[in-house]
Amino acid sequence: MKTCDSKSCDSCSSKEKMSREELVRCKMSRIREKLIVMSGKGGVGKSSVAVYLALALALKGHRVGLLDIDLHGPSIPKMLGIQGILDITPDKEIIPHQYRPNLRVVSIESMLEDTDSAVIWRGPLKHGVIQQFLAECKWDDLDFLVVDCPPGTGDEPLSIAKLIPDARAVIVTTPQEVALADVRKSINFCRKVGLEILGMVENMSGLFCPHCQEFIPIFRTGGGRKTATDMNVPFLGALPFDPAVVEGGDLGKPVLEAGTDSAFKGAVMDFAGEVLKRLGSLGESAGGIRESTIH
Repeated sequence: MKTCDSKSCDSCSSKEKMSREELVRCKMSRIREKLIVMSGKGGVGKSSVAVYLALALALKGHRVGLLDIDLHGPSIPKMLGIQGILDITPDKEIIPHQYRPNLRVVSIESMLEDTDSAVIWRGPLKHGVIQQFLAECKWDDLDFLVVDCPPGTGDEPLSIAKLIPDARAVIVTTPQEVALADVRKSINFCRKVGLEILGMVENMSGLFCPHCQEFIPIFRTGGGRKTATDMNVPFLGALPFDPAVVEGGDLGKPVLEAGTDSAFKGAVMDFAGEVLKRLGSLGESAGGIRESTIH
């Protein structure tokens, strides 16, 4: 993607002359890597994976944006304890919530006066809202934009594939065969629309007993890795089930920032490390990792 002079994106006079499509290209050119977190079905912990991937990358020192485009069931503000409506700049740019100095968050829930309101939108309206998030949010220069999509292969991932053609997919599954059957559809969707797959992560791969630390394969294990191998997709790691993650999500206090160590925290940091390693190897094979526009 062609890079853009940041001043041209921020200039009011320049923005008035740009179409929304041009603004998207301009804004996205200032973000080194765009990662879309998706799943074939609901209930696999996709939003949790998106939150923890974004937070782990931020804890590793990267500048990260987290965009929640699960328009009908946004959960990221709740999981991070974010409240309040997003502010707007004088030149009508949306200001993301700043969860950490290097982690910015945008969700449709943060634009609704009543968070219990049902969002009843058809495809074209969804596409327009996603386009607005990309074009009119003040993302500035980032190392990563992590996009949390709703489950399935509908309007939202199609919009991202069209609006951010250099995005890479991180596909979330659980070890159960019913989830793996749907994740194969997600892989084929990505290949059909030309969305590059960075890899697959297996969530809820088992439980470490909090008393004796014995590993308990709740759903069985290894299905994600085997499916990744069968479908010729890189495997990025396995995240164990941890009741503290559920509690932290309900309280808006992610366990990754807790003082105590856990198998889940170690697995998340390893997963983020594998994402960075994979991106680095892709960049090297293309003649050098894409340079960040951060100054």
